[in-house]
Amino acid sequence: MTDQMLEQVRAALRAAPPIGSAAYLRYCDELAAALRREWKTVREANEADLHAMRAQGQSDVLVERVRLADPQFDAVLALIDSVRQALLEPQEGEEVGPLRARRIRKPLGVVFMIYEARPTVTVEGALLPVVLGNAVILRGGKEISASNRVLASVVAGALRAAGLPGSMVTILDDNDRSRLRALLKRPDAIDVVLPRGGPSLIDFCRRGSTIPVIASGGGVNHLYVHASADIGLAARIVLDSKLPEPTACNTLETVLCDDRVLSTVVESVIAEATTQRQSCTLKLPVANLVPGTEFVTLTTLAEHDRGREFLDRTIAIRPVAGLDEAVDFVRANGSGHTEGVVATDREVVEQFCSHVDAAAIVCNGSLRLHDGPTMGLGPEISISTGRLHVRGPVALDALTTSAWVIKADGALRGKPGHQGRN
Repeated sequence: MTDQMLEQVRAALRAAPPIGSAAYLRYCDELAAALRREWKTVREANEADLHAMRAQGQSDVLVERVRLADPQFDAVLALIDSVRQALLEPQEGEEVGPLRARRIRKPLGVVFMIYEARPTVTVEGALLPVVLGNAVILRGGKEISASNRVLASVVAGALRAAGLPGSMVTILDDNDRSRLRALLKRPDAIDVVLPRGGPSLIDFCRRGSTIPVIASGGGVNHLYVHASADIGLAARIVLDSKLPEPTACNTLETVLCDDRVLSTVVESVIAEATTQRQSCTLKLPVANLVPGTEFVTLTTLAEHDRGREFLDRTIAIRPVAGLDEAVDFVRANGSGHTEGVVATDREVVEQFCSHVDAAAIVCNGSLRLHDGPTMGLGPEISISTGRLHVRGPVALDALTTSAWVIKADGALRGKPGHQGRN
């Protein structure tokens, strides 16, 4: 069964039109239209997933991750539109050298995308790689099984209507870990593995795969607040880096604060959260360092909070003796995703950027600015923390590889070290 599925996916890859074909624009249009028609059915399936999760006693945070509502619908349609607009932009590379060599884009091939409890990722995975000629295999978590079954039907109809091979998108309805392990060892049929999720999923794929992995997730992110910082700005950055999307991979987990301004920073964060009427929990070295409010709960930091992704509205605030200790803490506990610094001292900012290694380093701004569309890179499917092929937002260009077209016009290489023409 697995072999047959992989053969069908490879056949779809071979049959797919080249990058730039009008069929991919039609697919964007058909997918958007199908989602509009079938959204009520998608929502009903999603409600079944939510009901099953509540019956199993799943946390409210996880339930909210799975939920599909009007904001998610609007976001998906906006994504499809942004992808369509990106496809209209010219992609021809410039010719270089005497042979007029030109780099052109080619699909990565078969992309195996593994993710957890966000059904919107199913649409993203069925869209971004596909419009660049890739075939995709999508495996979501068991929490979104009902949603994915309906989305699979929606996507299949859009592919047919656009004239694209149906097996360009295969959505697995199978949570068998043994099958997942087997697929991760099929470099003959799968070209790239793209996991999106927590550290355990990323580690599972990295350890078990014999296929190149573009790893995304694991956002243990820090913000260093230097003594020179504008404290009011720092407080606003702290809250914007966390509260709008507390479970996102580019969200803030720990504030590293110069010890001489610790109390001032904590008080400012509490005041700003109260002004905004935003609830959160602050984990401090001493819970009674300052008074809390009806919106802000104060608790005591524990040793196991180092390197922890809270996945809720919790922010840890730790004192550090200065820049060097902050850098050392990030190096020891960060995941290489997103780090930030708030300081008016330019030398501190430069030193932090020079000594901290992450996919993005944000200076005097929200960590959530590490985002493809926000950065002007266009739609993204994930944020990679790896070092090869792509690091940071995995935008459309990162879902392709390249080939060189050499217009030789009869040119011969001749003897080693010699260029000649016939």
